[in-house]
Amino acid sequence: MNSKYKVASLFSGCGGFDLGFVGGFRHLDKEFEKLPFRIVFANDIDEDAVSVYRENCDLLGHRDIIHDDIRNIDSEDIGGFDVLTAGFPCQPFSTAGKRKGVEDERGTLYQEVIRFVKNKHPKIIVLENVRGILSSKMPDGETVANAIVKKLSKVENGIYDVSEPMLIRASELGVPQNRYRVIIIAVRKDVGNAPFKSDIVANACKFEPDDLILKKVLFYKYGEDLPNSKDIWDLSPQAKKLVPYIKRSWKDVPYEILPDRMKKIKDNIKKYRSPNFYRRFSLDEINGTITASAQPENCGILHPLENRRFSVREIARIQSFPDNFTFNSISIPGKYKVIGNAVPPVMAHAIAKTCLNILENGRYYKKPETLLDFLETV
Repeated sequence: MNSKYKVASLFSGCGGFDLGFVGGFRHLDKEFEKLPFRIVFANDIDEDAVSVYRENCDLLGHRDIIHDDIRNIDSEDIGGFDVLTAGFPCQPFSTAGKRKGVEDERGTLYQEVIRFVKNKHPKIIVLENVRGILSSKMPDGETVANAIVKKLSKVENGIYDVSEPMLIRASELGVPQNRYRVIIIAVRKDVGNAPFKSDIVANACKFEPDDLILKKVLFYKYGEDLPNSKDIWDLSPQAKKLVPYIKRSWKDVPYEILPDRMKKIKDNIKKYRSPNFYRRFSLDEINGTITASAQPENCGILHPLENRRFSVREIARIQSFPDNFTFNSISIPGKYKVIGNAVPPVMAHAIAKTCLNILENGRYYKKPETLLDFLETV
């Protein structure tokens, strides 16, 4: 399929978002069609992410990812493009972090997206972030998500129709992971209207619930010949001591085995809101969120049958990367980091198909709220 539409990718990471837009890949037993998008600009500040992106440039169809701080890049130096994607840094808003929000300098990087939009006026803008952005506040008390929607709505006195912040669970779109993300899509009004969450879900691949459970993800044609299947980050000494006792979580560990910090929590578990450290998902479950830190204490990264972390290939599958997308050029901890930070390609593919429908067919009509609204659409 000819590449009819150009995409500029900000905060590209290792390429999950971009691969979803380009398409033409296979995840487990499903083929994801090639889409008529071409990446014409990509950028990230993280050296590991850039290295992996370049390693997989043939799959991504783009070789020239720029390794630099987005604040150093002049949008005037970039040619025109139809779609702008941006998975801007999520750590300031994540519940797994310190949640400094806009007080963290990374928490204001969405303003760089607005800078590109004001200069380039792309037809569609797609933003992705963690669900913590729905509760993180601006200095005036407004949520960061709503502030972003307002800023996009005011570009050039209102040339964009902007969706509400859409909270989407990745497994709703065919990703074998219960990972929640917020998506905001803005569409230039001469092109169409912003879509609803239901439109994105309708464009996802068709799957059965059992397609997403760990049993399917881990054992589908899996072998040691797969890239990165032998790459396993060893557990810490403390984790090695605790993990053999864990069936579901740290609460399975005998009290006398727990480190003093965890004994303190268990002694007053209501005060600490019953944290679910060292979560181990079963083969018949969909895995929880894989985080960039990949620490078993705060994310579900323990293998269901073996006392170890998932391998790099296993977490890549959980994040819906195809088996031919490789992570060979960086350190073992770096591999876990870039995969955990990535946008799952299968999720991005559903978003890309939604954008394609708008570009090709004009618009998704907003649901009429009154009889008068309905008559105006006839």
